[in-house]
Amino acid sequence: METKNKKKTVGNTTSSQAKKNVKDIVFWGDGDTFKLISKASSKAEGWMKSSKAMQIDGVGCVVQVTTQQGSNVAEAVTFVPNVKILEIKNPEGEVISRKLVSLKTKDSVKSKK
Repeated sequence: METKNKKKTVGNTTSSQAKKNVKDIVFWGDGDTFKLISKASSKAEGWMKSSKAMQIDGVGCVVQVTTQQGSNVAEAVTFVPNVKILEIKNPEGEVISRKLVSLKTKDSVKSKK
């Protein structure tokens, strides 16, 4: 059976967003195990770069970096000890960005307008 390849959806940042945009997506387990840290893409130029992290509480984070240029994909994964994911929220409580910070950093969530 032959299927047409649709252009990859590069704007998804969460599993719930992916479910809305990719009609045949299937998840097993937690689709948000890796949290998006940063992402840049260009549909016109056909490229995407992203950084994602999986937090291991009290220990550190596994970090995955992905680069896609056309149909070529490169990925790297490493463990970063003694860091955690800090989510930055807007005044409405929505997550607007994330970053890796030292485990010693207080858990207070910063708010940006």
